[in-house]
Amino acid sequence: MAFRGMGPTSMRTRIKEFRARYDLTQEDLAKKVGVRRETILFLEKGKYNPSLMLAHRIAKLFMVTIDDLFIFEEGDDG
Repeated sequence: MAFRGMGPTSMRTRIKEFRARYDLTQEDLAKKVGVRRETILFLEKGKYNPSLMLAHRIAKLFMVTIDDLFIFEEGDDG
């Protein structure tokens, strides 16, 4: 059951941008938030939706909100 007015949602992240600001590699970030480097890679490519806990850890590390880090784009419901 879909919610009325809510089509498919895609997500972009600004993780790569924030990693560059803090001069962190994917491996560095992964170690700091307790995941594998591949997880960071998939997040940056938009191929993985993080748990709320992981999103919180990354946002907290960069001292931003989850909304600053993850951009959700809603599609049309056709």
